[in-house]
Amino acid sequence: KKEKAYILNTRPSHDTTRHDRPTMPLKTAITEMFKIKHPIIQGGMHYVGYAGLASAVANAGGLGLVTALTQPSPEALSKELDKAKSMWDPSKGGQLGVNLTILPMFAEVDYGAYKDVIVSSGLTAVETAGRPPGDFVKAFQDAGMSVIHKCVTTRHAKSAERMGVDAISLDGFECGGHPGEEDIGNFVLQAQGGRELSVPFVCSGGVGTGKQLASAIMLGAAGVNMGTRFMATEEAAVHDNIKKALVEGGAGMTTLVMRSVRNTERVYKNETAMKVREIEAEFPGEFEKIHQYVKGENYRVSFQETGDTESSVWSCGEVMSLIDEVLTCQQLIEGMVAEAEEALKGGQDFIV
Repeated sequence: KKEKAYILNTRPSHDTTRHDRPTMPLKTAITEMFKIKHPIIQGGMHYVGYAGLASAVANAGGLGLVTALTQPSPEALSKELDKAKSMWDPSKGGQLGVNLTILPMFAEVDYGAYKDVIVSSGLTAVETAGRPPGDFVKAFQDAGMSVIHKCVTTRHAKSAERMGVDAISLDGFECGGHPGEEDIGNFVLQAQGGRELSVPFVCSGGVGTGKQLASAIMLGAAGVNMGTRFMATEEAAVHDNIKKALVEGGAGMTTLVMRSVRNTERVYKNETAMKVREIEAEFPGEFEKIHQYVKGENYRVSFQETGDTESSVWSCGEVMSLIDEVLTCQQLIEGMVAEAEEALKGGQDFIV
């Protein structure tokens, strides 16, 4: 663990994380495509991506996404999107959107009905993940939405390009949640994206600082996508104990589960996750042996009710080693952009 105490927003609301001058917007292909002030996206997160967080990100000039499948039904999603829109001030320069993750293992989900709600929402951005059929992409675009698809390799990204998506979120091995099975870190993955992709892309996974935003841009990305870092904000509707764990945790405080069933997930290293690893070592590939420990309802209870960091398997990324305190979304975004601007300008000093 990091040698520091948990801090809950000790800065005044006008403070932009150690930067005391106005933030100059960074203009990129992503800010132009999604019509946002800052090239920062809050990605979809199960049991985190609610209206409050998404609207706070949008009101801070980023792209805030409501996670569709966190809602128990398409009707509930429609209500959550209405709530988000009621909390959003478009004059602040950000946008609201929706995340829809399509997984074949969840065949009981009526994805078509969720798609219909998204299409009729009047929003202009959708993040897809998993395996969205091409007709979903077309339906979103026909409704005036730009589609950004999450991929963990450039091979998958190029397939999504052929499907017609507008942008890519390239998700490196450092990310919380599902990093895929090829274990490609972002220093290589983003450079590959810069060489190989023809649509704009953002760097996702392990991101939490302005210098990383600047680095991603230099590698060819047009912005960043963050999940875990947004969990440690005031507006994230997760228990303070979870936020405390993210602030105090270091780089070694994540582990990988479900590798043996080829559905790898990076999660917080706790007693339940280590129990899952032990079971997988003894019974590789037998999902039924670990299902009771990894089901989403367990960490919904941890996030929303108990705040128990040990009793469930919950996703988070290695970026926790860079999380020093819980901030508002505005403080986080404006501070990152100001730091990125300083880094980009400062890089000119090395040219002689």
